Amino acid sequence: MRKSFKLDEIDCANCARKIQDKIAALDGVQDASVNFMAQKLTLQAEDAEFDAVLDRVVALVSDIEPDCEIIR
Repeated sequence: MRKSFKLDEIDCANCARKIQDKIAALDGVQDASVNFMAQKLTLQAEDAEFDAVLDRVVALVSDIEPDCEIIR
């Protein structure tokens, strides 16, 4: 499954790159991209695992960029 989400309050391109790299390294993530200019996260994971992977992604983003929120 592939879904896109709006990122609210992402402040810099370097933070976006760091978030993308950390998400891509998570178990269960097949593909991840963060577009800083569009303020968008695209995430791909197995259908059966998607919600659990997304929960880990939300926690990771919060750790890296506390003001950033993933709009579901």
